[in-house]
Amino acid sequence: MARKTSKQPTQVESLKHQNKRANIPTEELRDFVAEEEQKPKTVLYPRDPSLDPQLVWKGKDEQDQQDLAVPAVPVYIQEKIHPQAIIDEVTRASQLVKKHGQDTHATQFNLFSDFNGIEFEDLIDFYRHEQNWSNRMILGDSLLVMTSLAEKEGLKGKVQMIYIDPPYGIKFGSNWQVSTRKRDVKDGKAEDATRQPEQVKAFRDTWQLGIHSYLAYLRDRLTVARELLTESGSVFVQIGDENVHLVRCLMDEVFGSENFVSLITTKKSGGMGQQFMDNVSDFILWYAKDNSQAKYRQLYTEKVLSEGAGARYNQVELADGTVRPITKEESLRPQLLPEDSRVFLGSPLTSETPSASTVFGFELEGRKLSPTKGGWKTNREGMNRLIRASKLFNTKGFVNYRMYFADFPAVAISNLWEDTMGTAEQNKVYVVQTTTKVVERCLLMTTDPGDLVLDPTCGSGTTAYVAEQWGRRWITCDTSRVALALARTRIMSAKFPYYLLADSPEGARKEAGLTGSLTPALSQKERGSGEADIKKGFVYKRVPHVTLKSIANNAEIDAIHAKWQEKLEPLRAELNKLLGTNWEEWEVPRELPDNLCSVAPRGRQNKHPQGVTLLEEWWKLRRGRQKEIDASIARRADTEILYDQPYEDNKKVRVTGPFTVESLSPHRTISVEEKIKRREVGMEGWKIRQLGPSQFATTIIENLRKAGVQNTVKGERLKFDSLDPFAGEWIHAAGQYTESGSDVSSEKTTAGIPSEKDTGRMPVPRRTRRVAICIGPEHGTVGAQLVKEAAKEAVKGVGFDMLIVCGFAFDPSVSEEIKRYGKLTVLPTKMNPDLAMGDELLKKTGAGNLFMVFGEPDVEVRHAQTPTPTPTLPRPQGRATEVSSLLEVEVKGVDVYDPTTGEIRSSATDDIACWFIDTNYNGESFFVRHAYFTGADEPYDKLKRALRAEIDEAAWQTLYTTVSQPFAPPETGKIAVKVINHYGDEVMKVFEVETIEEGT
Repeated sequence: MARKTSKQPTQVESLKHQNKRANIPTEELRDFVAEEEQKPKTVLYPRDPSLDPQLVWKGKDEQDQQDLAVPAVPVYIQEKIHPQAIIDEVTRASQLVKKHGQDTHATQFNLFSDFNGIEFEDLIDFYRHEQNWSNRMILGDSLLVMTSLAEKEGLKGKVQMIYIDPPYGIKFGSNWQVSTRKRDVKDGKAEDATRQPEQVKAFRDTWQLGIHSYLAYLRDRLTVARELLTESGSVFVQIGDENVHLVRCLMDEVFGSENFVSLITTKKSGGMGQQFMDNVSDFILWYAKDNSQAKYRQLYTEKVLSEGAGARYNQVELADGTVRPITKEESLRPQLLPEDSRVFLGSPLTSETPSASTVFGFELEGRKLSPTKGGWKTNREGMNRLIRASKLFNTKGFVNYRMYFADFPAVAISNLWEDTMGTAEQNKVYVVQTTTKVVERCLLMTTDPGDLVLDPTCGSGTTAYVAEQWGRRWITCDTSRVALALARTRIMSAKFPYYLLADSPEGARKEAGLTGSLTPALSQKERGSGEADIKKGFVYKRVPHVTLKSIANNAEIDAIHAKWQEKLEPLRAELNKLLGTNWEEWEVPRELPDNLCSVAPRGRQNKHPQGVTLLEEWWKLRRGRQKEIDASIARRADTEILYDQPYEDNKKVRVTGPFTVESLSPHRTISVEEKIKRREVGMEGWKIRQLGPSQFATTIIENLRKAGVQNTVKGERLKFDSLDPFAGEWIHAAGQYTESGSDVSSEKTTAGIPSEKDTGRMPVPRRTRRVAICIGPEHGTVGAQLVKEAAKEAVKGVGFDMLIVCGFAFDPSVSEEIKRYGKLTVLPTKMNPDLAMGDELLKKTGAGNLFMVFGEPDVEVRHAQTPTPTPTLPRPQGRATEVSSLLEVEVKGVDVYDPTTGEIRSSATDDIACWFIDTNYNGESFFVRHAYFTGADEPYDKLKRALRAEIDEAAWQTLYTTVSQPFAPPETGKIAVKVINHYGDEVMKVFEVETIEEGT
């Protein structure tokens, strides 16, 4: 019995780019940002009102009176994610269970070193040093993000391709998704309207004046996008038929009509039974930064015999050289064609643009020919080679070139894409998810591996997904937390084929085999210069492209023809002499004709024996000549690279490379409306600025005074005795509230507020407490810096007992910041997003909860509950740790705080979409070392199938639980846990983990 060979384990790899990126601050290191960097500088983009022709809309004249002004705000890193480290952790756990083997935990720490590559002193010197490249996912307005990338990070002129998929200009509500669990979004329904602050601002900016605002919104972003493009770069804008004409005029104005490349039509559906003709297409407008320098890689599809250009091939040349028409059955089923037959068509031999060398007469098979108009497609020498190669044949009207189907079995892609319908529907996770094939073609046509791609309209992350698959660097941003939550999960769990790198040893050997080189080029790794360089591309499949020109210029045909003629011509002369004929080469028959046969008894015909022998030998030599000429043509033919078909290494699986999740500056920003109404009065040598609440803040204070602060339990509400505007820098209102019963001498509860249920003490009469209100930005998130500044102001002078910080959204770091202010109780309070939508929509909420105390996750850190002994695990620095000291984390739900009593209760985990752990948190940045997805449909399913031999089912299931895998105590003494709900809200908690020595 044959011995079974053990299968090699599948390797998990990720791509590493050798490029660098600007060293920007993390949320944890925000205090090290220089003061001048924290103050946004306004960048001016000149407008040119003299452009002609141009599109005109309401308000454009006023906009053109001044340059486009955009503040260059900092971008802060919130998370650093290396999906390979997460898979390695699952693999390690699975292998320990199987083999009780050695731990691979230390590998993670090497992987996470990919992010920085610089010393701490340089790490906190932001924007002046470079660190290793990692791809980027940014929360924020695309206009601010692109300006920051261009001006603060030096990416102006560095982006190769930008793909923009803006709202199409109609049914705007259906372009936004409010929860990761709800993809069925209906336009015009109040419950489906987006409530995220950044998206509310985007909604108002884009739709305040209908299509007029939309065009102004889009023009601003196209203007900044153009500055980011390289000189060879391209921008694609996906748009529907409602506004494609307007957007094209707009892009003519921004990029110049001379830089228009193409209008691509894509099929989106099979028709929806509309009143008139079904509209089944979307459009992609393609513009270059500079048409004369634009990078372009031609893509191809497989040529099909019965469809499109393939349907024109209507003749079959059999192995013996005879020709007949192709049958319908053979056209539909090419496998029915006779063995060694070749399908061809007759192609015109003339060109409409003649020259002196292409106008001449020649003779083909005894027929004299001259071009009737124009000239031939080649000169006299090339024509002779075409004749010698048997590539020409006479037709009833003229002469044609014999173009074989196999000469070029591919069709160049045009701007009509009919095969793009429904390719993303099977696994669609976002309401306006773009099909991958559309983005893939745009990317492959205009970029090379290692190039930088930007998508300012992230959505479900299709552009990032495609860019990662094809080895491009990527940056994507969106105003929607839901969109980024979905995109992050999609990218983290993605599985890609491992394409052979041209600069790897395996790729160099493969390339040598394809090109016929005897000695493969040394890869960068073999030269001792580090990892393979992705910029040198992949090893791609090729297709032959035999052209008339390549045959006409192939001088080898002359030598081959002359060599064989030395044998063929004497044989033909002998044959003519024997049979008494005068056949020219093209007249030699396949078989002897009847008049050269003798009649035998019983009516049988006997052919001339010696003539038959000579004839068969002549045709054998003739076929040999043709075979050698065809081989020469194939060797000298052009080849077309199939950029969408690189060779794969099936022994490896590739996951997403390192990337970061980032957000715009957490500092308080003033909206455009506030700037208009908040006037500054100037005197010589002085600048007087009005303090206190803005108009938006005044509205919030009015509602806060009426509604109070609620938690998720009915009836538990903090009511204000008084609440009035306060003329502070960060505090906008001050008031009083009465506790519902407290003990003067009692200690604070976990939430920091005395509880009337504090047992063992005599409750005293209710006390009045002073409360300060800080109101966060109208269109943005509340960051830790805002909380810090407000808290500093709240403790000055007499001070306040409580600080309530109101915001539509909070950075994850806020939950840690509020613990730093001693006796001052800081309550992050989430405002109902309806407050941002205006009075009309606010009225629809009735007496709902407008202000909710921000819930924190209920997290427990404990010793790992290991049912069976397992081997010792090395800690990050190699120090062994016994199983008894391993840790695990459980997320039990979200804490609910009662603002009237200070009590905290825990709710269920249903609202948690995913949660992450940094098991060795260093306080400088959050590394996702463990990732768990409790609210999604097994995002790792594809990876699970690819690695089923390496990782068992039980290990995969740990990725979908609320209890973590065991891990060693951190070297840093801290771990951090980040919890994200289905609305994209994030909270981070940090835990100190100290080892208590025996006897202490």
